[in-house]
Parts: sequence; C-alpha cells; structure tokens
Amino acid sequence: MEQEKLSEISKKLNVLIALSIKNLGGEKDFGNKGRKQGAGELARYLSDFDIDSKDIAEILGAPLQSIRTLLTPKRRK
Repeated sequence: MEQEKLSEISKKLNVLIALSIKNLGGEKDFGNKGRKQGAGELARYLSDFDIDSKDIAEILGAPLQSIRTLLTPKRRK
C-alpha cells in the first residue's frame, strides 16, 4: 500500500519535472515531435541527481532502453 502511494507521488513529480524542462526550453507545443533533441544531455543532467533511468525515460518521453544506452559510462563525456 505504501509502495503504491510512493509510486503515485513519483509519477506526479516526474510530470512536474517534465513540464519544468519544457518551460525552461521555451517549448510551447506539448505534442510529440519525433526525435528529442538534446535528450542525452538532459538524461545525463538528471542522472547526476541520482534520478533512476526509468524516471528519466518517463520525464523525457523516451524509451527506457535509449536512456540506459545514453547513460552507459562509455557514452558519458
């Protein structure tokens, strides 16, 4: 029961983070435009705050496997 509540809170926080990122980037359109530009940089930035790959994928609207690939040590600069 408590885990479900924490999961729900996490989802809501992910939405707020995603909206904040869109706002900071000046993006007005919330539709899907295909490939996300700069997803690697954003993924690494969020990862630096110890945010889980699954949550990063949800925040950025990217496939989990893509985020994991972007965060592999050899891809980090």
